[in-house]
Amino acid sequence: MKKIVIINGPNLNLLGKREPEIYGDKPFELYFEFFKKTFHQLELSYFQSNIEGELVTKIQEAGFEADGIVLNAGAYTHTSIALADAISAVPAPVIEVHISNVYAREAFRHHSYLAPVCKGNIVGLGLKGYELAIQALL
Repeated sequence: MKKIVIINGPNLNLLGKREPEIYGDKPFELYFEFFKKTFHQLELSYFQSNIEGELVTKIQEAGFEADGIVLNAGAYTHTSIALADAISAVPAPVIEVHISNVYAREAFRHHSYLAPVCKGNIVGLGLKGYELAIQALL
């Protein structure tokens, strides 16, 4: 059974509460249950942290055990060389996901330190982006 890990970064624990017009009105855990039912043939797991170092550690752990990682690093996408280095250090392919269209937002969000080391990225398609990322990893 293929194993895919979904990793969410800072402020994504506020899904369902934070700017619901952009991020939806349900917590991520509800979407995760939908993903588990939709992709019942996979072993899916989920991790969220607001702390950069914990995200690095999780990428390092999952990157040697899983068949793929879906990563929404939130604002760390635009600042974290450490996350980019962690992605580069592991054999598992990583798909970068963003719920909002970062290119329609502030200019500082237009640059991703992660994109060059990820297999691909999905931006601005809402929570559907996670589903598409899982499909891409299959």
